[in-house]
Amino acid sequence: MNVFTREFRPAEKLMLAVLVLILLGLGYYYFVDIPVRDTIRGNEAEVTSLRTQLDSVQQRLAALQSVQNSLDELKEQGKLSWMGSYNNSKAEVAFLNEILADTMNYSVSFAEVTRTGDQIRRGFTLQYQTANYAAAREIMTRLLEGRNRCIVGDMRCGVNPDGTVTIAAAATFYETMEGGVPDAALPQDSAAANS
Repeated sequence: MNVFTREFRPAEKLMLAVLVLILLGLGYYYFVDIPVRDTIRGNEAEVTSLRTQLDSVQQRLAALQSVQNSLDELKEQGKLSWMGSYNNSKAEVAFLNEILADTMNYSVSFAEVTRTGDQIRRGFTLQYQTANYAAAREIMTRLLEGRNRCIVGDMRCGVNPDGTVTIAAAATFYETMEGGVPDAALPQDSAAANS
């Protein structure tokens, strides 16, 4: 009897069918089910990561929107200052002359320019005399709320025997190298010199 040509009995056929089903099931499990589950787990982890990134971006966007709203509000109020490009000294002197035009007398002297990275600081001292405190305060307000970024570091106010008011202040105008043109008066970057 030839083994290859013999007819299988029903029990053998059933065992072969079960064996084929088991092999198909194992093949499906190893070659389809496991890779699909791994892909799903990887995708779920990526979705979680992307949601975390989205939350972070939304928080930053909300913070930027808040800053933009504040800037818009300051702009509407006319209180938005800016840093002019180096060398903005002519505009700063013109600004000082404009706000000090109604004083009884004034003097301004500038210190050496300093530089840290792209930020330029132009320190100056200012002294002026007005007829009363309200006029002195108005000038200081215009200086602080003017278009050119200016910070007053020290200020002294005195009432003279004749009732006039004298203000002495040390302040700084801020400029940026962004859009500025270096010249011989520009000092070396102190941040670069220290590194």
